[in-house]
Amino acid sequence: MASDVLFTPTQLGALKLKNRFVMAPLTRSRANEMGVPADFATEYYAQRAGAGLIITEATQASFQGMGYPRTPGLHTKAQMVRWKEIVDAVHGAGSKIVSQIWHVGRVAAAANRGVKADVVAPSVVPAPGQIYTDASGFVAHDVPRALATDEIGATAKEFATAARHAIDLGFDGVEVHSANGYLLHQFLSTNVNKRADRYGGSIENRIRMPLEVIDAVIAEVGSNRVGVRVSPGHQFNGIEEDEMVPLYEKYIAELDKRDLAYLHVMRPTANTVEEDVVALARGCFSGPMIVAGGYDADSATAVIAEGTAAAVAFGQSFIANPDLPERVRRRAALNAPDEATFYTPGRAGYTDYPVLAAEETRA
Repeated sequence: MASDVLFTPTQLGALKLKNRFVMAPLTRSRANEMGVPADFATEYYAQRAGAGLIITEATQASFQGMGYPRTPGLHTKAQMVRWKEIVDAVHGAGSKIVSQIWHVGRVAAAANRGVKADVVAPSVVPAPGQIYTDASGFVAHDVPRALATDEIGATAKEFATAARHAIDLGFDGVEVHSANGYLLHQFLSTNVNKRADRYGGSIENRIRMPLEVIDAVIAEVGSNRVGVRVSPGHQFNGIEEDEMVPLYEKYIAELDKRDLAYLHVMRPTANTVEEDVVALARGCFSGPMIVAGGYDADSATAVIAEGTAAAVAFGQSFIANPDLPERVRRRAALNAPDEATFYTPGRAGYTDYPVLAAEETRA
């Protein structure tokens, strides 16, 4: 049974949270082809402001970073107008919100972009499988071109500029997406990163690009408003990590030097590694941690109570339960998520999940 620990405040850098519930970053594909969030996205986020912290769906820093259909950006005026409405609504409902900034790298189809831009990756290694497009259904991922050495600084600058936009719009912070098989994670990997320059080969070289991106963001907005998400051992999007443990020992130790607001650690969704990746991260990182990956109220309580994590991120349970913290507090039943509407346009499965009536009592 969940204890009251989930409902106590905590501090993540400059962010003071009212409770330990975090809404995980959740791609929902409700933006338009130009990366502008739908007008009803404001309602969606405000509905979930019972969380101490909302991490937005992954948001690209440029059209080059856009891979899936209808994902939002943070680099045009129209995008920023809508995000400002969302931020104000979340703050008005009493929660904190950070923008998760990403670049998909090779996990892309140019057909999903409203503006022409190259598909890029560390090396010319296409992603396996297929990707959905609104125009043609499922198609093979585009074959990427390798980022030139002198382009990496420009990519870092795009992240930093998006972070500046976020803070100027009123976001409480930003989270750099270095997980789940996207561009920064591709540089960490051994099967996608085949480079022969200073960004490939050794562990020290493979972590260089992600660290340069993170340093650029920190220089722009301050380390106490920057989080980083990692997913050690997570093979999503065809990622392989030879020597996973020494890789993350080195990478997370470097992150620890940067006085981040928090480190966000996602456990593998399948038994792909023997190591406890949360324990691995905790052994290398001295600051606050958010953990994610299959936690329920009881296991979240335990990981906080033992001092491993400061907060726990919930994904699908927040999709289906806008009032998740209140349901946990009352020990009420949870709505089941409708997976068929996770990525469909429109309000169905997005803003229409039921919330508890005020008079409902504990189950």
